[in-house]
Amino acid sequence: MPRNPLRHSLGPPLLMLAYYVDNLSPYLVRFPGGWGIRYYGLAYLLGFLFLWWGLHYQQKKGWLRLSHRQIDDLVFWLALGGVIAGGRLGYCLFYDLPHILTHPLELFALWRGGMSSHGGIAGVLIVLFLSARRWKLPFFHLADAVVWCTPVGLGLGRIANFINGELWGRPSTVPWAVVFPEAPPLLGVPMPRHPSQLYEAALEGLFLFALVAWLRARGSREGTVALSFLAGYSVVRILAECFREPDAQIGFYFGFLTQGQILSGITLVLAGMLWWLRRRRYL
Repeated sequence: MPRNPLRHSLGPPLLMLAYYVDNLSPYLVRFPGGWGIRYYGLAYLLGFLFLWWGLHYQQKKGWLRLSHRQIDDLVFWLALGGVIAGGRLGYCLFYDLPHILTHPLELFALWRGGMSSHGGIAGVLIVLFLSARRWKLPFFHLADAVVWCTPVGLGLGRIANFINGELWGRPSTVPWAVVFPEAPPLLGVPMPRHPSQLYEAALEGLFLFALVAWLRARGSREGTVALSFLAGYSVVRILAECFREPDAQIGFYFGFLTQGQILSGITLVLAGMLWWLRRRRYL
């Protein structure tokens, strides 16, 4: 059995004192009976509210040619058909397919968690394509407006992941490492890990919002904001996955690639295809 230097230098009690332990409650408010307001659900709600406000803001700036009623319709379908349905279906297909095939009703068990960012992106793209056809607007006109709002929701979701103590990082001894009680121990010792949720919150939330806000403000060519976000998300997700523990039911492909990195690679290719379609004026 290989020696674990950290285990021999720090016993379990000292290890727990040396690093921050993520024992945060997932509830903002908890009521008798085991139910309440969860931070994860609150993150979705705030993300959708920012989307609604952001689209109205861009309309007032003259960046978005939609009426108030059309904006309300778009937010509803993006939330229901794009993020929720796409995110849940994406998780079941990409991360939990064997279980769903034997328990198909679990597809609708949203309260048990399990959402995929890549599935949500796919769902949003479908809603945007159908909405653009319906209102006879260029696809990228809508996509640029929606993408301007998206990083805020992504960042809030990653912070909620950290509060929930889920989607933790790989074992590490960096000074800012965190002990996640629900993470599997290594050789019987609770290991400190990268707080990869916070890395992703900074990259997917703060960095991408700064990027798309700058491109939007400088009046970039239609489609530049959306394509920059899609490509940028793919790259930062691939980087962040280097610090994130792969899903236990999947593990690594070829000994080093995670499911998230493969899906992000596909998303990067999709961004290239959409760029080509824009250049050919098909979208």
